[in-house]
Amino acid sequence: MGNVVLKESSINGTGVFAAIDIKKGQPILKIDDTRVVTSEDPLRPENGEYERHCDYLANGKVVLMQVPERHINHSCDPNTFVKSIHGFRYVFALREIPAGVEVTYDYCINGFGDVAWECNCGSERCRHAIHSDFFHLPLDLQLEYLPLLDDWYLEEYEEKVIQLLKTAGV
Repeated sequence: MGNVVLKESSINGTGVFAAIDIKKGQPILKIDDTRVVTSEDPLRPENGEYERHCDYLANGKVVLMQVPERHINHSCDPNTFVKSIHGFRYVFALREIPAGVEVTYDYCINGFGDVAWECNCGSERCRHAIHSDFFHLPLDLQLEYLPLLDDWYLEEYEEKVIQLLKTAGV
């Protein structure tokens, strides 16, 4: 965790903050996807394992996010994104992140499903009411985020991505 520290967040609970100045495009941390949630090995609330700490990936794979990544809060103006490289997921800086600034990502990037919540990010771009599915984002935001989508997401939702590009005239 040399690049980041955990501190109280004005967005929600505990947040992840840059411990050093982080350059645009720099990997910030490698995500630990080792705890796969299955019917044979379900979440154990008595051990602090909750659905809100899960990440939903390709082919229905569900992983329990570990510390520190489980504490990266949502923002409608994120400063990071997640990309897989050689089977491992990494958090990358979308822009410069000065030391002391909270590390955030938009939970709708690579998102699907019907989870909705009120956003507390406080950014000028705040959408206030958030729907977890990438394809529920406004068209201009879908196009802005398109290069940030992970390869597994592009493969799994290929038809929707093709339709998005046709709609946008690309």
